[in-house]
Amino acid sequence: MDVIQRIRDLMGERGWTAYELTKNSSLPSSTVSNIFRRNTIPSIATLEGICDAFGISLSQFFAEGERVILTPEQAELLKRWSALSKSQREAVLLLMGQMGEL
Repeated sequence: MDVIQRIRDLMGERGWTAYELTKNSSLPSSTVSNIFRRNTIPSIATLEGICDAFGISLSQFFAEGERVILTPEQAELLKRWSALSKSQREAVLLLMGQMGEL
């Protein structure tokens, strides 16, 4: 996988410049600049900061094949789902099942 191209693709999807990546990732501008100007492969720590800025995990970054694009509403649901306990998730699924029967 071309890591730098993947970063460029993710930036393109969001309409971000290198400056916006720097701002959203809280990485030093020199780090982001080196990635693009010197084709420096980012360290895992740097890549984690970049992934955080994009709102994705490292596994999502490296996932190949067709990607699913979530709407902002779907992303919010998944974010909230992740914070629920097992019993809360079961209650939500039960409620959703009952709503489908209406």
